[in-house]
Amino acid sequence: MSVSQSLLEKAQAIARVVRERGGRALLVGGFVRDELLGLHPKDADIEVYGLEAPLLRELLRKFGRVDCVGESFRVYKLAWWSEKERFELDISLPRRDKKIGAGHKGFEVEGDPHATVEDAARRRDFTVNAILKDPLTGEILDPFGGRADLENKTLRVVDAAHFAEDSLRVLRAVQFAARFEMQMEPRSIEICRAIDLSDLPRERIWGEWEKLLLKAPRPSLGLRIARELGVLHQLFPYLETALSRRGDELCATLDNAAREKGNLPYAQQVTLMLAALGTFLGWRGTEQLLDGLNVHSLDNFNVRLATIQLVGERKRITDWHRQNEVSDREFRFLSARLLPGLPRLMAQLAKARGAHEAEDWFITKMEQLNIADAPPAPLLMGRHLLEMGLKPGPRIGKITKQVYLAQLTGEVGTLDEAFEAARTWMNEANE
Repeated sequence: MSVSQSLLEKAQAIARVVRERGGRALLVGGFVRDELLGLHPKDADIEVYGLEAPLLRELLRKFGRVDCVGESFRVYKLAWWSEKERFELDISLPRRDKKIGAGHKGFEVEGDPHATVEDAARRRDFTVNAILKDPLTGEILDPFGGRADLENKTLRVVDAAHFAEDSLRVLRAVQFAARFEMQMEPRSIEICRAIDLSDLPRERIWGEWEKLLLKAPRPSLGLRIARELGVLHQLFPYLETALSRRGDELCATLDNAAREKGNLPYAQQVTLMLAALGTFLGWRGTEQLLDGLNVHSLDNFNVRLATIQLVGERKRITDWHRQNEVSDREFRFLSARLLPGLPRLMAQLAKARGAHEAEDWFITKMEQLNIADAPPAPLLMGRHLLEMGLKPGPRIGKITKQVYLAQLTGEVGTLDEAFEAARTWMNEANE
């Protein structure tokens, strides 16, 4: 059973129980949007009309574990397992917002079980996310014309006043435009351009950029709309400069990288996409981008260092490919100074920049030397020197490093040769 089918069946079961108690449960937001687009949604939200919060929570306990998020406005997270896969539904009452201060946190949200569908949908960001569906009857409720906007690939703000209450919605516009290849209608562009983004914390900025870079088939569409909405000017002026100077090349590289990242683990996907941008920013600009997005390590992989290393080596493959001859030692030294696995990402980045022939030549050579995934393992270890009679101390580290450098140059290729080189340096030190 697919994820979306499992979610729908659970939503139908909840809707039946809610209906028996005089309420109505409706699927809302991304689930409905993605279904109408022919996609397979992997999460779902339900709004329950006509029931007070305590009764709703009691009913939901019949279906699995229920966790409550929020205070005055409660979201009930219902989780369950099916065929070794975990599923989660977010169930809430319709929301009523009240502005109480500045910034994206400057409003109070309360659940209102007696709100109308239109009132509840009005607080949503875009019309394509303000479509509801009755899971029992299949009826589509579309108070703001979101279905037509989906068909026309138009991104339109539902309500200007509500939209401006959360500045993050401007960044959501960027990633939605890219993911679903939509154009923003002029009035919505004006609304977004007028919103100050300085209140956004870096974590929330990264959350939307992550979706742009990893979920959009053509992230360049989002990058261009980000410039049009003033997002780059406010948050990433150096990226706006790069886009102005080398926009076509930058966008082509970013979109090519999006196609290349498919089979990579999550953290390496992020690294490749950030490096695709960084190659047009230089070392300093890349650091600014990483700082602005607050990206460091993800899944125990040092994304920040890996991205900076890739940007620093961005011309290495093409430069070497133009040379008549590159020694094996240069390949080994390159592998030794990079994080494990980065040579393959280097090759994919080169391919994203159009260097297909150079990429094939480079990765073939690295695989022949067995260093595409990790540098050569040191032949000589500290314990070997202890067994040879060297006393513990700084000389052990110095000699093992010397032998390893000789291994990278090709002067040492076996453990016996490593022992012989170590003896030579030990004798020279003794003399």
